[in-house]
Amino acid sequence: MTLRTLMSGLAVMGFVACAGAQTETEMTYTMADVEASPDAWRSVDPENLVVMDTSKGQIVIELLPVAAPAHVDQFRNYIRAGLYDGTEFHRVIKGFMAQGGDVLATHGEDKMLEPLDSEFFFRRDPAEVSIDTVGPADTADDGLYLGFPMKTQPGFLAEMSKDGLVESWIPHCPGVLSTARTDDPNSGNAQFFLISEDGRHLDYKYTAKGRALTGLDVIQAIKLGPTPDGYPIANPDVVLKVQVAADMAEADRPKAFVQRTDTADWLARLDEADSQRTPICDLPTVPVVVE
Repeated sequence: MTLRTLMSGLAVMGFVACAGAQTETEMTYTMADVEASPDAWRSVDPENLVVMDTSKGQIVIELLPVAAPAHVDQFRNYIRAGLYDGTEFHRVIKGFMAQGGDVLATHGEDKMLEPLDSEFFFRRDPAEVSIDTVGPADTADDGLYLGFPMKTQPGFLAEMSKDGLVESWIPHCPGVLSTARTDDPNSGNAQFFLISEDGRHLDYKYTAKGRALTGLDVIQAIKLGPTPDGYPIANPDVVLKVQVAADMAEADRPKAFVQRTDTADWLARLDEADSQRTPICDLPTVPVVVE
């Protein structure tokens, strides 16, 4: 069983499948695990937690403002205005991604916000925004940050740069939320896409801003199209409703917990990944519990 096969179990609320770096084991986690080892988990800020209900099922997304602050803020603004509700997944490519969020087509030009300058990467202080790296921090070019896969310039470059920072970015691994655009790099706006399997050729070219904590199997099940001869998708899947968890009634608000990756177990996995030259998108899935 491959890691990608294991990741397809992410749709079930309340547990997540997890594979060891080079094993075929599956592990499930529940709130009992979180309560038993609270220091091994972090809670997701409800301001960064998004619940997307689609005609194929529910996707729970965590946003990462440090990676793309303007894009995260605009995504929240569209959500809070209800403008994603009723939009279609109008471009869906097997093994690649599902694109939706065409606010212009659904609600009209007067509802559109201004396009954004690209945020293909962000600059970070390795001491303040610390990545759990695959290999030594000074020379590693990828790792995990808050459970997100992360690509980065090696830490030693911070000493050589004018501002003491290095460039980092979210790679387009399965489940990653990114921003559609035209040929103009600074044209990202309402439309988004979710990676179903592999989009690493888009790294450093498109603004990634979050990842699906649950619902990868939902993303992979969204109806494909347009057709090879260019006809639009007949009866496409639809975004029914999108909400920021912070805006939901307390009784309805999900709580999400992500396993920390600075523990001895995870650091050992990252060392093993380094020794085996495991690509960042093939690292073990960081476990999530959504209550």
